[in-house]
Amino acid sequence: MPIAEVKRQMEAKMDQSIAAFKNNLTKIRTGRANPALLDTVQVDYYGSMVPVSQVASVSLLDARTISVQPWEKGLGAKIEKAIRDSDLGLNPSSMGDLIRVPMPAMSEERRRELTKVVRGEGEAAKVAIRNLRRDANDAVKKAVKDKLASEDDQKRSEADIQKLTDRHIVAIDQLVSAKEQDIMAV
Repeated sequence: MPIAEVKRQMEAKMDQSIAAFKNNLTKIRTGRANPALLDTVQVDYYGSMVPVSQVASVSLLDARTISVQPWEKGLGAKIEKAIRDSDLGLNPSSMGDLIRVPMPAMSEERRRELTKVVRGEGEAAKVAIRNLRRDANDAVKKAVKDKLASEDDQKRSEADIQKLTDRHIVAIDQLVSAKEQDIMAV
């Protein structure tokens, strides 16, 4: 495989890792309401488990309240139970067809725990990026071994791969610090 293709694939995979990391960060709740918080909640819908967003419209009522509007009449109780049983620590309440999900205020201790979780997620994302760097460097070494590239090409591409890795790790660090500030804001 040509070195340019190795770099292109590595960069695409690193971008995917950052996108997955961003998605994981949306699941960690802050003091404010976010409709994406309920993306992980699964509801029993005619025998199959589906996300809440596929059986109801999820939106914000205000900065600290999520509203869930089921699309079918009998689904309200199931959605309410699924939200309550999830590990998010939320307590929904029904008002007719509308389900209100108020966001409880977090204690200082809980905020500190969540920042540790965010740092752990960030470290896992960095490990994924570093693994991609290792795989790309191995592919470049294999190309040199197979006489598809010179050793000079190897040195240059390893430097380029390191620059890409550093740039993606800095992006992860920025996301982690932004999420930590978001969590610690009262």
